[in-house]
Amino acid sequence: MRLPNTAAAGCTEPRRSVMLQPCKRKYRKEHKGRNRGLARSGSSIVHGALALRALSRGRLSSSQLEAGRRAISHSMRRAGAVTILVFPDKPISRKPAEVRMGNGKGNPDHYVFEVRPGRIIYEVGGVDDHMARSALRLAMPKLPVKTALAWR
Repeated sequence: MRLPNTAAAGCTEPRRSVMLQPCKRKYRKEHKGRNRGLARSGSSIVHGALALRALSRGRLSSSQLEAGRRAISHSMRRAGAVTILVFPDKPISRKPAEVRMGNGKGNPDHYVFEVRPGRIIYEVGGVDDHMARSALRLAMPKLPVKTALAWR
C-alpha cells in the first residue's frame, strides 16, 4: 500500500497507526468553505491499471478511506498494490457533548478530504482485471460519495 509522502503532507514524525491525519498544521482550525466545481488535479490514473473515480462531491473521513482500503486489500489477498491518492487534511471542529452554545468555536474533532467529481480515490495495480474490479466494487459502498470504475 502506498501512502502520500509524509514530507509533502507536512508530517515530519513517523505515521501514526491510528488513521490518516496530518501530524502538524500551521493553523489548527479552518473555515467551512464551499465544495464547488470539478476536480482540477488527480483526475488521471498514475500508478495502477484500474481506479475508483468519484462522481459526486462530498467529504471523505480517514475512517471511511481506511475501510475502503481494507476491503480492497482483503479482497485481493494482499497481492498487487493499492494506492490511496487522497489525504484527509481539512480539520472539522466540534463542541463537546452537553456544552452550551457560544464561547467560541470547538476543537478539531477529525480530518476529512473534500472530494470533487472526477477525482481518483484509489488505484489498484499488479493483479488481473477481474480481481481488481471486484476489489474496487467492494470499496464503493464504504464511501459516502457516488463512485465508478475507471481504467487506463
